[in-house]
Amino acid sequence: MTIATLIDQVIAREGGYVDHPADRGGATRWGITTAVARANGYHGRMRDLPRGVAAAIYEAIYWRGPGLDRVAARAPRLAAELFDTAVNMGTGVAAGFLQRALNALNRGANDYPDLAIDQAIGPRTLAALDAFLARRGREGEAVLTRAVDALQGERYLAIAERRPANEAFLYGWLAERIG
Repeated sequence: MTIATLIDQVIAREGGYVDHPADRGGATRWGITTAVARANGYHGRMRDLPRGVAAAIYEAIYWRGPGLDRVAARAPRLAAELFDTAVNMGTGVAAGFLQRALNALNRGANDYPDLAIDQAIGPRTLAALDAFLARRGREGEAVLTRAVDALQGERYLAIAERRPANEAFLYGWLAERIG
C-alpha cells in the first residue's frame, strides 16, 4: 500500500471540517488540527484548508518525519499501522509502541538488544526490526502489527477512562480500526 493510499484512507475517515465541542484539539479539516496547520504554514480559515495541503502535512509530518517510509521498506503492513497510530496519537507514541513491542518480542534480548524507549525510529530501532523480521519473517510482521494495534487500543480505552468526554469518540476510534 502506498503512502498516497494511506493518506486517502485517513482523509476519508476524518472527513471535512469538524469542530466538535468535546474535542480538545479544536477545529479540524481532513483530520488536521488548527495547531498543526498553523505550524506547517497554513494561515487561512480551517474550513478552507485544501486537501492537498492536508495530504502534504500527513506525508511530511506523520510518514517521513518519524521514518515510517524506512519501516515500510521492511514491513509495509506494520508501517501502515504505525501511520494510523502517528496520525491519531502522535509520531512519538507510534515509535514508542514499536520499540515496546520489539522489546517484548526479542525473547529476553536473545534476538537483539533491548531498545531505549526514546520514541524515535533511528538506526537501533531499524536494526532491531531487521533482526526481528529476519528471525520471524512475514508472520512476524503480522504479530508485530497486532502488538502495536493492541497498544493503540489500550491507549484509546485509557484516554476515555481518564476523560469521560472522550467516550463520545471511543466507539469511532475503535471501529475505524476493524479490518
